[in-house]
Amino acid sequence: MRVLVVGSGAREHAIVWKLCRDDQQLELHAAPGNPGIAESAECHSVTATDISGLVALARRLNPDLVVVGPEAPLAAGIGDALRDAGVAVFGPSAAAARIEASKRFAKELMLAAGIPTARATWHRDAAAARSAARQLGAPLVIKASGLAAGKGVTVCSTIAEAEAAIEAVLVAHSFGEAGDEVLVEEFMEGEELSVFALSDGLHFRLMLPAQDHKRLLEGDRGPNTGGMGAYSPVSIAGQKVLDEVSERIVTPTLEAMARAGCPFTGLLYCGLMLTESGPKVVEFNCRFGDPETEAVLPLLRSRLVDFLLACSRIGGLAEAPQLEFLSMAAVTTVVAAAGYPGQPRIGDPISVGEGAAGALLFHAGTRRTGDGVLRTAGGRVIAATAVAPSFMEARELSIRAAESVSFEGRYYRRDIGWREVQRVARTS
Repeated sequence: MRVLVVGSGAREHAIVWKLCRDDQQLELHAAPGNPGIAESAECHSVTATDISGLVALARRLNPDLVVVGPEAPLAAGIGDALRDAGVAVFGPSAAAARIEASKRFAKELMLAAGIPTARATWHRDAAAARSAARQLGAPLVIKASGLAAGKGVTVCSTIAEAEAAIEAVLVAHSFGEAGDEVLVEEFMEGEELSVFALSDGLHFRLMLPAQDHKRLLEGDRGPNTGGMGAYSPVSIAGQKVLDEVSERIVTPTLEAMARAGCPFTGLLYCGLMLTESGPKVVEFNCRFGDPETEAVLPLLRSRLVDFLLACSRIGGLAEAPQLEFLSMAAVTTVVAAAGYPGQPRIGDPISVGEGAAGALLFHAGTRRTGDGVLRTAGGRVIAATAVAPSFMEARELSIRAAESVSFEGRYYRRDIGWREVQRVARTS
């Protein structure tokens, strides 16, 4: 069986790692891949947003399945283009990818379907947005409506902060076209949770819940990033919570997408807030989350490729079993470059010490130069994942592995899973 994975980050490295671990007979390809992925797959120099180039590559390779990692090519229609070429794809159509590519589309869909979420209004005019913010009151959340690589959300504790965020999005165009429209949204109290649902448009299978850490600095301070670490499972997200997520969020969302004429196939990422009145949707993504994928996939006992292939066709999951997971814990700590999430410093040589032994180092922003040296090539450089019988053991091993990744100006949080640490302390 031949599989092509589209993307170049730690998420795609984790997917390739899992596919290879499940079946070493798989013929794996990646476009464009990265130095970590290259250890398990043949990499092709086609970027993830080169739709025509990817279609040409797929025609040449004739893969049994293409797995699309990032959101940008999905929003641009790579799924449609490959399906039109007769290629099986794990990933939604461009119309279905709007659930991430347009926060307004997602919000309107949720409100119409009665899916629990925060109240919000949307605006293209800065004055109207400022007026809406004052009417809603602080705290509140300002969101760029389009794709902003996970950085288009600002939690504002004052109206002044909200007005500054609106100015950055709509006037200064800090997020480019992603900020042509802004959502002014109610702030929700609670604890965040990420839940992945593998979907064939009609049926779905939930994966283990994870918790991401968006803020750059320890103590959840500083600017939002693409994610500085994650852990799985999450003790407060037991079966009762997952049943509620299935019944009140995933099922009605997939039904609403089907009614809208864009059934969702692929990975529906549910970014949730666990409020006093139950789980509510913060955001939807149309693909595997990053860095949650690096924590969830190492715990998956089932063969990933079987489920990805089933999700490539409407109704393909009908006879599929439930997913099985290891009774262990995983913690991922992201090692980032100086300057991230703004202008990251790149080109510095990377070394890895003995402390990483036994951990999984998923490459996020790396490249290997002609002299054979591994160097930084992005904001998030390495995702260090450790799997262990307990959360505390996995956390300690993940921190040790992150510490062993060395380059000039590197930064990582040592408090990934801090809420879980508090829960462990209360029960011990």
